[in-house]
Amino acid sequence: MDRKTQIDAFGAISLTGFALLLAFNQVIIKQVNEGLQPVFFAGLRSLGGAVVIFLWMKARGLSVAIKPGTVPAGLAIGVVFAFEFICLFWALDLTSVTRTSVIFYTMPMWLALAAHFLIPGDRLTPMKSAGLVLAFIGVVIALTLRGDSAGETSLLGDFLALLGAMAWAAIALCARATKLNQVRPEMQLLWQLTVSAPVLLLAALFFGPLLREPEFIHWVGLGAQILVIVSAGFLFWLWLLSIYPASSVAAFSFLSPVFGVGLGWLMLDEQVGAGLLVALTLVCLGLILINRPPKRR
Repeated sequence: MDRKTQIDAFGAISLTGFALLLAFNQVIIKQVNEGLQPVFFAGLRSLGGAVVIFLWMKARGLSVAIKPGTVPAGLAIGVVFAFEFICLFWALDLTSVTRTSVIFYTMPMWLALAAHFLIPGDRLTPMKSAGLVLAFIGVVIALTLRGDSAGETSLLGDFLALLGAMAWAAIALCARATKLNQVRPEMQLLWQLTVSAPVLLLAALFFGPLLREPEFIHWVGLGAQILVIVSAGFLFWLWLLSIYPASSVAAFSFLSPVFGVGLGWLMLDEQVGAGLLVALTLVCLGLILINRPPKRR
């Protein structure tokens, strides 16, 4: 497909579907955590995803050779990737999908703030700054307003989701500001999965028993994570990114917390109070402003 200058109907449907997939991803993690220890689950997902991505790249004739000078950045991005998913999977073990969705998908806020100081030419504009303030207020509301069920509104779980969002932003910075920006996105993903797999599986030994009476549905969820989310889902998103402008693709990020809250309420019967809805609205408005491309003169 030829490169597009703006989002068309196919792109809009595809990006909306991907946002829905990311939201459903958290529901799957929440459910599989009941049968598998979260960090062990994340490690198995990375291991399986690395194998699938490697085989896919070989089948497509894409080089899997390590580009000189990228090893330090590749190791770093893999370790941060592992930390991100320790935080996310553990957060979903402690708090609700609705709360995690609002907090975790503030990643563009932290990316915009860090890029202002670390990446030349990527400065905060007045519009981005306004979006940053709105999203930050939304996060503060989500963290400070507690729900009725203590077990589903763990402050530690909320804080872990926040750390996961920051780690996700760090991964994006590493991909843009190091020598990894000279390799294909598929190779960047392979670095993240290959390095994170042993790190996560080793870390899992310190988080209690690896199995929590798993049933067949939990193994199905693990398979879906490997084949649908990590492999097909992210490769499809990278393909969309190669066709449509990055700023237009990023603009759809506000849909993920909306879908996440909706699926948590619909599928898991999680409570959605007025405070969380206010936080969700502020975060989404902030993400729209942060990702909105500047007007051309």
